[in-house]
Amino acid sequence: MFMGTYDHSIDAKGRVIVPAKFREELGDSFVVTLGLDGCLFVYPQEDWEDFVKQLRELPGSKEARKLQRYFMAGAASCELDKQGRILLPQNLRTYAGIMKDVSVIGVGERAEIWDSEQWNGYNGSISPDEVASNMESLG
Repeated sequence: MFMGTYDHSIDAKGRVIVPAKFREELGDSFVVTLGLDGCLFVYPQEDWEDFVKQLRELPGSKEARKLQRYFMAGAASCELDKQGRILLPQNLRTYAGIMKDVSVIGVGERAEIWDSEQWNGYNGSISPDEVASNMESLG
């Protein structure tokens, strides 16, 4: 299970360190794709394959095709180098607004990569009262 927040910098070549606590969970090869709310989603290979299966099983509607294109076209297979880094493709960095500092966060079954400034703004905008209200409405 992915949890916690880890802050790192992206180097000039577009490489970012994957937190050591996430490396074992992710394995040797994993997938980074476009996420929601301005971040990137990071899936272990097996979970990615399950997600793709769910996308394939959607009805052939226009909305389903949009979802399939969104997640599949933006996906990149990643492997760790000897220093525990991955190369984030330029299109993914551009989408997430990643320039220098990144926050890698755990979200249960996946990790997310955020531009640190965007993460701090997003995370800082959520009040404890809003969290309590959401928890009540979700049961």
